Amino acid sequence: MEGGAQNNPRTVEEVFRDFKGRRAGMIKALTTDVEEFYQQCDPEKENLCLYGFPSEQWEVNLPAEEVPPELPEPALGINFARDGMQEKDWLALVAVHSDAWLLSVAFYFGARFGFDKTDRKRLFNMINDLPTIYEVVTGVAKKQVKDRSTISNHSSNKSKSNSKAGKYSKAHVKDEDDRLDEEEDEEHGDTLCGACGENYASDEFWICCDICERWFHGKCVKITPARAEHIKQYKCPSCSNKRSRP
Repeated sequence: MEGGAQNNPRTVEEVFRDFKGRRAGMIKALTTDVEEFYQQCDPEKENLCLYGFPSEQWEVNLPAEEVPPELPEPALGINFARDGMQEKDWLALVAVHSDAWLLSVAFYFGARFGFDKTDRKRLFNMINDLPTIYEVVTGVAKKQVKDRSTISNHSSNKSKSNSKAGKYSKAHVKDEDDRLDEEEDEEHGDTLCGACGENYASDEFWICCDICERWFHGKCVKITPARAEHIKQYKCPSCSNKRSRP
């Protein structure tokens, strides 16, 4: 299986790094690479699974032939439900099963290498600090961040909207050359990338979709600052695919 070589992480940090890599790959399949993922999940094919790898790559493939498998297996037959439900509901279903698989793999490593109660709790807390794949794919993570922001600072919405209109005028671009003060960093610090689910950082280039209003790392959607300058209305891969697919 391509990309499936195991590095057998042995410490909490290594298992968490493995988790983040697999998670990033699966989020990519369900967001920026969703068109390719959709096409590969042909209901006419046999039982297919979505795999994420530590290298942040993903793959749709048949389940492992060895019994028992080297690692816990992801949900089987994700392709069969593709045409029987709304696309967004199908992607959400795959996302839920992907979250369950990631946890099972992480705690498989924990059990295999003898993590004690403290290590298991630390690993769970590290994982729990990240939004789930389901939350990223459905936009729940963005809503949670917005709700927290509203509760913590009633004035932040007004200042954030003003800075968004002024600071990111061209295709709503977060340019790394912008001079951000500490207050603006705090306001945007909880913003999550719609592709990888990671937090906003002031030294990274970001761009906002004009359709769904989600923010993305430029590198995650393959948009450079120079290219963004010529985009009048930016559509993220998910919104573009929704409008191009019959």
